[in-house]
Amino acid sequence: MLQTIEVEIDAQGQVHPVGLNKPLPPGRALLTLLTPPANEEALLSEAALAEDWLKPEEDAAWAYLQPVR
Repeated sequence: MLQTIEVEIDAQGQVHPVGLNKPLPPGRALLTLLTPPANEEALLSEAALAEDWLKPEEDAAWAYLQPVR
């Protein structure tokens, strides 16, 4: 039977089950790494928005919101 569980991976690469009250059984498993959705959406939209946003007139229009250096 296939079972999906949530895990956390620490800085050393150790896998820790979340909310599982027993140890993982020995054996093999597949692990799908999830990235934060906000990052993926930002990367997908960046190219589409770059045509409009990366213009000198856009920088000038928003300059008043930038901190003074």
